[in-house]
Amino acid sequence: MSRRAETAVPNQKALDALLELLDLEELEVNIFRGRSPQENRQRVFGGQVAGQALVAAVRTVEERVVHSLQAYFLRPGDPTTPILYEVDRTRDGRSFATRRVTAIQKGQPIFALSASFQRAEAGLEHQIAMPAAPDPESLPTFEERIEAALAASGEAPEPWMRRERPIDVRYAEPVDLVHPRRGEPRQLVWIRAQGRLPAEPLSLHQCVVAYASDMTLLDTVLLPHGIGWTDRNYMMTSLDHAMWFHRPFRADAWLLYAQESPVATGARGLTTGRLFTREGDLVVSVVQEGLIRALTAPQA
Repeated sequence: MSRRAETAVPNQKALDALLELLDLEELEVNIFRGRSPQENRQRVFGGQVAGQALVAAVRTVEERVVHSLQAYFLRPGDPTTPILYEVDRTRDGRSFATRRVTAIQKGQPIFALSASFQRAEAGLEHQIAMPAAPDPESLPTFEERIEAALAASGEAPEPWMRRERPIDVRYAEPVDLVHPRRGEPRQLVWIRAQGRLPAEPLSLHQCVVAYASDMTLLDTVLLPHGIGWTDRNYMMTSLDHAMWFHRPFRADAWLLYAQESPVATGARGLTTGRLFTREGDLVVSVVQEGLIRALTAPQA
């Protein structure tokens, strides 16, 4: 596919706001406090609490890099209330370290994360091939897709549609954000931070990608059903989230997020995701299960 000129200016202001959001306040040894942006959300965005929890864990580890995390979303987070992150230094071995983080609001846990860290070492190398995808520069930005969808539908924009975003998201295949059609439960999405990040530390890039990794996974579950994630007939939320970090990468460079939903049943949907660099290196693997509960009979 031919490349087209970039029309979007990297949104450094929104990215700087995200970095400020991830810069937790240390209250005491192993205790940190995070806040939420004032965006009129009903609950805290799952990627935010995952990214902040990983930041809390990273700040208690030296000379090791996170290679995996498993997390559970326990209760909806209140965006008007600060979040406390308590870190349990479970283990510090010669090669690996383990941390457990509990996010707390109003005296109750809303999120739990376990993360494992490893010293750098050499070993066997292999990976699956990156799927073919159009160049991200040839694809419309999120803002362009929203404007086109609104123009076609004649509907008025909601506030979230024109909110400044720290992550640039571009879909390889067109998806109607307002009135989606049924399709296969798989999609390719290019993502990157909008703006520039410092080259080091690697953990900063991992935390930014942890934030971004929650953004499109539930969309993949919805594709075979022709349901949009703004559909008020359904309640949708992440239940659990797991990530494996394989190689170093930059979060401000394009990453191809290849997603597939193998099953949906029992009001839950499962999605797997793989993140590749533009050069074809597999750098992160993701698995998430989400709740998709019908609240009323779907409208005809």
